[in-house]
Amino acid sequence: MPHQPPPQQPPSNPTVTNQLTKSANLPDFLLTALSLFLFITAPKHHLPPRALSLSSPPSSTNRRFIRLTSTMSQNFNSNPNPNFNFRAFPTPQSLSDWLKPRLPSDSFASWGTKPGTKNVHNLWLELADGETSLVDEVPPIRNLEVVCVRILGRNNKLLIESHQELSDGSIRKRDRPLSEKLKSGEDIEGAVKRAIKEELGSLIFRVNDNEEKNVDFDEIVRVVMDSYEKKVEERVSLSYPGLPACYVLHIVDAFVEGLPEDEFVTEEGMEYEGFDSSGFADEAVAVKKHFWKWVDIDSL
Repeated sequence: MPHQPPPQQPPSNPTVTNQLTKSANLPDFLLTALSLFLFITAPKHHLPPRALSLSSPPSSTNRRFIRLTSTMSQNFNSNPNPNFNFRAFPTPQSLSDWLKPRLPSDSFASWGTKPGTKNVHNLWLELADGETSLVDEVPPIRNLEVVCVRILGRNNKLLIESHQELSDGSIRKRDRPLSEKLKSGEDIEGAVKRAIKEELGSLIFRVNDNEEKNVDFDEIVRVVMDSYEKKVEERVSLSYPGLPACYVLHIVDAFVEGLPEDEFVTEEGMEYEGFDSSGFADEAVAVKKHFWKWVDIDSL
């Protein structure tokens, strides 16, 4: 005999029992019509809103200036969207040939001739040193990461670089804390100490009466990890007119022992170190002197 399903238990509610009994006496097509009617007239429940796609952010967040914060444990050392680096341009001339048709002619001609600007040799050295990458657009976009060191002093003071003297004799205004481009793969704390050594080292060595330049910067520099902040800025570079740039700024506070409390000057002696043998560094516009002053933090 074919297997029979177990008999269903009658519902305990007599009202339900009567409804089922009446339904059983109705023809099948009437049951179908009744089911369709109940489905149409039933109250509609609103569906939950569709999740926002992260691949295309809303226009309200698509801004030219973005402010972000994070912890020092994360890795912020990869340049955003690099397309071209040093390997694509074996010489400054090859870089110049690539840039000319992609930049306004008057802007490119001012590189290294307009006071305060740098030339194509400088940009080539940045690529060679892993400090910059270029995105192939018209005009190209210069991608770089910069560590900004807020050196704190007594009485709520902050050290500011007022201006620089360049190798061509021109003066470049700064009015900002000590800053230095990150090299490829460099961590933030290491970049902070290297920046302090390069831009304040001439004074620190002199204060410590150390001509061998082997001062332990781990002892005289204290980086405040909890102060870390990250920003992204997009603007046309002042060093390279006509060339848009995307700056990833890593901002952190630090204390440095032995700095004067008045205005002072330091000499840049380590820029483009390691490229002297190529001869290209001799053609670049280099920073010769840094001019520093203390300002009230509250005034900024």
